[in-house]
Amino acid sequence: MQQPFHIIEPTVKKIPFILSVPHCGTAFPDEIKGDYNPEMAAQPDDTDWFVEELYKFASEFGITIIYAHYSRWVIDLNRDPESKALYNDGRIITGLCSNTDFFGHPIYTSDDKIPNADEIQRRLDTYYWPYYNKITELLQARKAEFGKALLWDGHSIRRSVPTISKVDFPDLILGNNDGKTAHPAIVKTTIENLQAGPWPVSHNTPFKGGHITRYFGDPANNIHSLQLEMNKIIYMDDAEMNYDQERANKVISLLRKTFTELIKTLETI
Repeated sequence: MQQPFHIIEPTVKKIPFILSVPHCGTAFPDEIKGDYNPEMAAQPDDTDWFVEELYKFASEFGITIIYAHYSRWVIDLNRDPESKALYNDGRIITGLCSNTDFFGHPIYTSDDKIPNADEIQRRLDTYYWPYYNKITELLQARKAEFGKALLWDGHSIRRSVPTISKVDFPDLILGNNDGKTAHPAIVKTTIENLQAGPWPVSHNTPFKGGHITRYFGDPANNIHSLQLEMNKIIYMDDAEMNYDQERANKVISLLRKTFTELIKTLETI
């Protein structure tokens, strides 16, 4: 069976920094692939397209990268495993095993294909928890070696998703669950460097970090986590369908600078 994640090992000496990209997957397991609307599954719209491509430079810094193989429509790796809401402000966000896309369109061929409790548990065991267990293994290994570890969770989203927000999203949104998931110095360094770029930066609004950030972030035990959400249009074409290398290069440049400074800060805490 295909592993539910891919690992890119560092090309230089490892540092206590792990990078996760949980929503870039586009594959569907053979046993359930036929349950989905074939036209929608051919290019699942809620995918964080090309985010793993944006971050592949990180291996040059000594960062280990983990990214998802399967689509979030199989199971959403950044949701609570018991489908508890991440926000309580009335916004509509797809769940652990959603039956619609962000715009409310059904993704299954019929209602009887929507996963029941047993199937959801199977997907948790087969696709969800292996991803979490691997991150746990990586973070614990880095903490054992360095005494600390940082997890960066990379995401992207359409600039406009009316079902979630009536207004366009900020270009860059840093989340740390209102300061609960990372040391203040890490947050400060990240914000200052992101703000040096050409895009507006928001902090914990409208996203505070999803389940991955909240689950792993434990600053009291020297494990820190951050989520960066970015608008797809800053690295894709205007239709948010195709990778735009010129735009992407500007994003990558800012991320490289931010990581350079973040690694320096990580050494001091």
